[in-house]
Amino acid sequence: MTELGRHKLGKHSAANLSPALDDFELASALVREAGMLALMMRQGGLDSQRKTSVSDIVTAADHAAEAYVLEQLQRCRPEDGVLGEEGAAVRGSSGRTWVIDPVDGTYNFMSGSTYWCSAIALKDDSDVLLGAIFQPEEDKLWLGGTGRAATLNGDPLTSFQTDGAGRSAAPLSDIGAATYIHPRWLADPMCAMPWHAAATSAATLRMLGSGSCDLGRVADGELGCWFQHSCPEWDWLPGKAIVLAAGGAVGSVSVNGLEWFMAGGATAVHQLRAALESGSVD
Repeated sequence: MTELGRHKLGKHSAANLSPALDDFELASALVREAGMLALMMRQGGLDSQRKTSVSDIVTAADHAAEAYVLEQLQRCRPEDGVLGEEGAAVRGSSGRTWVIDPVDGTYNFMSGSTYWCSAIALKDDSDVLLGAIFQPEEDKLWLGGTGRAATLNGDPLTSFQTDGAGRSAAPLSDIGAATYIHPRWLADPMCAMPWHAAATSAATLRMLGSGSCDLGRVADGELGCWFQHSCPEWDWLPGKAIVLAAGGAVGSVSVNGLEWFMAGGATAVHQLRAALESGSVD
């Protein structure tokens, strides 16, 4: 971790997490510490650097939070691999890899919005094993994965359980969809056509700027479903694990050379897939 990161962390937390924590406990602790470190650094003032566009930026908080998580994982899980959005890349020997997004929604983070988070996933060669998402300014921690039902701040999520209202079977036309598309992609028919077809199939749209925050809210029922194209693993796997652990459905489909990712109830995901495919130019 950078000296600035160590200074900002200060007395907030013990320097090191215990290797005795199980994977879910470790993931929870890591996203909490990373998120609080980023928040504390923002309060002290931060500069940002542009990555690919005005809205795609990185800050010292992103780097410090990722460095903290990397340091702890190398202590607590030395045989596991690590992949981070800001460049962390460690090849492990266990067949497992931790995927880190230290600050998801950096544009929101720098703009003073509360709609950003720290997220982490653990995957193996078969699929994602767990996900943890922490939204510091709203004190929300979503957690779930293989063999562990999804929770929000420790409370079970039941949004997709079959009930009298048929929540998980709700059609796309009756629910809100969270999504994101950069303005420049709207000028490309190969992307704009499938996006438009899916967007106009939903009851309403939300574009809030953090995919992991969106997916946590799909899992807890605040948002009906979600779709987005070209998601890197750190933007997809944490939320994917939690939605699945909540009893929801996920999927992906290739349309016009772009990979689209979807999450929600089974009916909504099926209808999102069909809508996206209807935008094919083939």
